[in-house]
Amino acid sequence: MKITHIKQQKDKNRVNIYLDGKFGFGIDLENYVKLGLRVEQELTQEQIDEITKKAEFQKTFEKILHFAMVRPRAEKEYRDWMKRKKVAENLFEELLEKLKKFELLDDSKFATWWVEQRNNFRPKPVRVLKLELRNKGLDKNIIDDVFENTQVDEAKIAKDLLQKNQYKWNKYDTQIAKRKRIEYLGRKGFSWDVIKKAIEN
Repeated sequence: MKITHIKQQKDKNRVNIYLDGKFGFGIDLENYVKLGLRVEQELTQEQIDEITKKAEFQKTFEKILHFAMVRPRAEKEYRDWMKRKKVAENLFEELLEKLKKFELLDDSKFATWWVEQRNNFRPKPVRVLKLELRNKGLDKNIIDDVFENTQVDEAKIAKDLLQKNQYKWNKYDTQIAKRKRIEYLGRKGFSWDVIKKAIEN
């Protein structure tokens, strides 16, 4: 097949390639220049397939970069994103490797960041944090390593939550208020030992 026309897209970083007078495929400028595509150039079907794969890879990588820039991501989040966007499965591993190369994919760093963010803005007990990380697809060893190097003061978190929500129980007598505080902390995922300390203090 012969390239008969090359037209810039509205996105100035991409061009459309026409083959034998009909639209063939879109491609990013980087690959377009790198491949040296030009009008009158003959392409085999094998070459076209390889070019479109590179074009699709670059287009998808640009999109996944936007997803990556919102906040750090776990590998499972990237895989789930690619499935939702119906990305060709044969691109998954190559995309993940490029994310690692750009230091945008590291489950250990993600786990540390996640726990630090929770501690700073939405404190939660260790049991809940571990469950959140497991739901993010992180390996148990990575999760364990994070909590070996990160302190989570569950007693303080529980006490702060009680103080913040004290108004909810002011209308009850002492025993009922105590029971409701215990139930509240239990729903939040605190262990009995932590709940007991928080209530007694």
